[in-house]
Amino acid sequence: MTPTIGLVAGEASGDTLGAALITALRARLPGARFVGVTGPKMRAAGCESWADAEELALMGLAEIVRHLPRLLRLRRALTARFLEARPDVFIGIDAPEFNLGLERRLKSAGIRTVQYVSPQVWAWRQGRVRTMHESCDRVLCLLPFETEFYAAHGVDARFVGHPLADQLPLQPDRAGARAALGLDPAATVVAILPGSRGGEVSRLAEPFIGTATWLAAQRRGLVFVAPMASPKVRALFEAARSAVPDAPPIMIVDGQAQRVLAAADVVLVASGTATLETLLTQRPMVAAYRLAPLTAFVLQRLGIVKVKHFSQPNLLLGRAAVPEFFQDAVQPAALGVALLDQLDDGPRREALMADFARVHQTLRAGGAARAAEAVIELLPA
Repeated sequence: MTPTIGLVAGEASGDTLGAALITALRARLPGARFVGVTGPKMRAAGCESWADAEELALMGLAEIVRHLPRLLRLRRALTARFLEARPDVFIGIDAPEFNLGLERRLKSAGIRTVQYVSPQVWAWRQGRVRTMHESCDRVLCLLPFETEFYAAHGVDARFVGHPLADQLPLQPDRAGARAALGLDPAATVVAILPGSRGGEVSRLAEPFIGTATWLAAQRRGLVFVAPMASPKVRALFEAARSAVPDAPPIMIVDGQAQRVLAAADVVLVASGTATLETLLTQRPMVAAYRLAPLTAFVLQRLGIVKVKHFSQPNLLLGRAAVPEFFQDAVQPAALGVALLDQLDDGPRREALMADFARVHQTLRAGGAARAAEAVIELLPA
């Protein structure tokens, strides 16, 4: 059997998931052909690239509206190309605003479709579950509580676990990470992760650097390390740092986010997949989330958010275990106070690390292999 499998991934986290899935599928289907929208990891795994995943790395209504004509042109072009290629199955990886419309068109043309990573329909705009039903033959869920919501709405959904939980060790090697980064074993290390998308980095870099400045004034000897997801993100972060004349030294590294997390004592992180990586590395954290003003206004005005928390650790634990700061609350002093509290409260740190370890075990379900099996079940006999 030599199927053709189409994929469209959005941004860096989708590229990571896609590469792991391609590797797992190729182990079962050595002759399979993979085509679609890729990042560097998917290309390295052998996927033929029709466009770059970074083209879909947008966040919030305002960014999407601004880029809408380009995105619609890209989706029309991809739809035509996939309809011509007729893959045996199509997999949209994250990027639901882009992928669901593409999946709906392909499904209506008789192509089996999979959405890998559920959009947060259980959290806001729950009416979108109808769109999921129309667009997807199957949804692959990374978080265990998502399947219950879909079951109540008649959508075929499988919990496959999170590949990151399989990739990251249950016991992080802090000493090894520090040695690899050239960090003092005795230093107090603050990791700064401002996000992987240009929009979120442009909104979070300045307050995150301001937080480092505030912390350095409060406590001597702190070491700040910031892993950058891409050259574009690095340029944005460095420009923001140059605009803060009294900013402390910040060690900037390309990639290596998981190593930086393992080396850290505490983490300041943009809400998203990086908060899950931080949880899986068993590091205390403070999460921040800033949207474009128009997007935030619409969400707050319409009151369509259905959950109390937005960071993945709090969603998984079902309580406010991790401090969260949204929109105008993302201020250096407030973030700094929360980070120091995470550093200094030893008993709470220990309890939180134990909770994180339990979540890690739950999510460690052989995610890529289970996702591959769920995809293979949809292939024609």
